[in-house]
Formats: sequence, structure tokens, C-alpha cells
Amino acid sequence: METLLGYSLDRLRQLCEREGFPKYTAKQLCDWMYRKRVGDFEKMTNLSLATRQRLKEVAEVGMDEPAGCQASTDGTKKYLFDAGGGQYIEAVYIPTDDRATLCVSCQKGCRMGCRFCVTGSQGFHGNLSSAKILNQILSIPESEQLSNIVFMGMGEPMDNYEAIKETIDVLCSEWGMGWSPRRLTVSSVGILPMLERLIEETQCHVAVSLHNPFGPERGEIMPMEKAYPIKDVVQMLKRYDWSGQRRISFEYTMFGGLNDSRRHADGIVKLLRGLPCRVNLIKFHTSPDTPFRSVSASEMERFRDYLSDKGLTCTIRASRGEDIMAACGLLAGKVGKNL
Repeated sequence: METLLGYSLDRLRQLCEREGFPKYTAKQLCDWMYRKRVGDFEKMTNLSLATRQRLKEVAEVGMDEPAGCQASTDGTKKYLFDAGGGQYIEAVYIPTDDRATLCVSCQKGCRMGCRFCVTGSQGFHGNLSSAKILNQILSIPESEQLSNIVFMGMGEPMDNYEAIKETIDVLCSEWGMGWSPRRLTVSSVGILPMLERLIEETQCHVAVSLHNPFGPERGEIMPMEKAYPIKDVVQMLKRYDWSGQRRISFEYTMFGGLNDSRRHADGIVKLLRGLPCRVNLIKFHTSPDTPFRSVSASEMERFRDYLSDKGLTCTIRASRGEDIMAACGLLAGKVGKNL
């Protein structure tokens, strides 16, 4: 049984040719799945009865409703999805005055092992297919209100690159949802070969998880530093033009007494010198059994102002959904209270 969600127009054409469907059926399927967000062949009323019957025998759309939802006091919603094999993943809907963002997951757990991340502490339980990633986008009640997608949920996108690329193709192609790639941001700890492919093969915004400008110190909390040093990641990024509409940003979670000193601020300035970019400061959200601690709002503001005075564009990211474990680094794929 094939799952069609995530298929390109060409791949759907191959299916239609194999099954003897009219050539235009592939485009009709794209329209029903990606524009109309329909997950039931029976509701695809411009397909013949015979075509619909055969599709039900050989395929499924792969669109499933969330298994649960939790709502934050700030309007954020965390959706739970069955990822198969007894595993669950989460997506976070974040509405603001001028946009509606969905943070999607790409893996069941994560194998990057970042010491401060709840998702990473779970270990790795498998990649999500493009169908499972797209389902997070297409099946939530707010799907048609979405203005932006960030690939910053559970998992490392560059560790599941092919599924991420298939998802981006669906979102941005004329035969798919027709979005501008500027509505998408893909994050990474800095897996160089795949990150370079993302930059070459898409026009999405890129966010790199920095968290410490000094390699040895970064390696203590982010094991992938040893394989892909942040200095090498930044050198690669400097080969590309970031002066236009496409953005490169660096995510910097602040830990009290660990990466919040003037020395670290100067290290960021030196590391990123000459690269048009933004630094997003993130509040650390305390989780059970963590050795790390947060810094105060005033300390974050001083750090931001220092970087700004040194010529870096720096902002403090608003923390959303902390009360439902939906904030950065807290996603765990746990069954919560269904609303």
C-alpha cells in the first residue's frame, strides 16, 4: 500500500501510468491533497468512480488527524501525532498578530545528543517520511491560516535531508502548495554536507544552532561539534550571498554561567564577522534533571545590547508555550491532555 502524501507530480504521473489512469489524474491528485487538503479518495469527486476504487486498493493519502492537542495560556497549541511503532511526535502552532507559524518535527527523537535538549535525551527512534512531516502541516485545524513553517521541532533536519527536501518541494512547487521558500526556515546543528545541499538546492531561510562560539566548549554540550566544527560551518556559510531576502540566523540558547559572559559575546562577534546574519537569543527552559540554569531577562538584554553595539543584528526570541512543554528544546512526543 503506497502512501501518496509527499509524492511529486512526476511520481504521481508514474503511478497513474502504471495503473492506467488518465494522464491528468496526477495533477488532480496534487490539487486535492496539497491545495484542498483532502485525505479521502472518496471526496475527490472529479476522479471517476473506477479510479477512486482502484486508488483505495493500492494506496492511501496518508493524512491523519492529530492524536491530541494541548493549548497554552498564550495561544500556542501543541499537537501530538502518532508516528508509528509506538512513537509520537509533536508540532507547535504559534499565532502572533501578523503571522501564524507551525514548528514541525522531522524525526522520532534525535541522535545529535545535545545535552540541554529534552528531545535529544530520548535517543533516536527513526526518521519521519515526507508524508508524516506534511501531515503535521495539512491536518491541523489551522492549516489554511499558516503563514510560516519552521523545521525546528523534534529531530535534526539535515539528518533526514531527503524527506525534508521532498517536503519543501511540495510546499514550494507550483503543482504543490505554491508557497514562497521565504516562508520556510530550516534549522541545523551544522551537518556540513547536507547543510550545503540545502543552501544549493533550496531558497529557504537557514538557522544554525550555535549556543557557544568556542569549539571545545560547544563540543561539551553539542557532540556534533567534534564532527563538524562551528568554525568550519561558518566558513562554508561565508561563501554564499546572504545580502538579499534570504536569511541566515544563529540560535543561541543562554545558560547561566556557561555561555553568557562578555568573553562569549566577543567570541560571537569574532566568529560571525563579515557574515550578514541575525543572532536569536533564546531563554533556556528548565527541564527535569538538567544541570543548566536560565539567565534573567535583564542579563539577556545586556547580552543583546552588547552584540548590537558591536554591529550584529540581535534579538531575543519571545518564549511561547512553556506551560505545555512546547517551547524550544522541550518537545518529547508525550501523550498529554487532549482538548
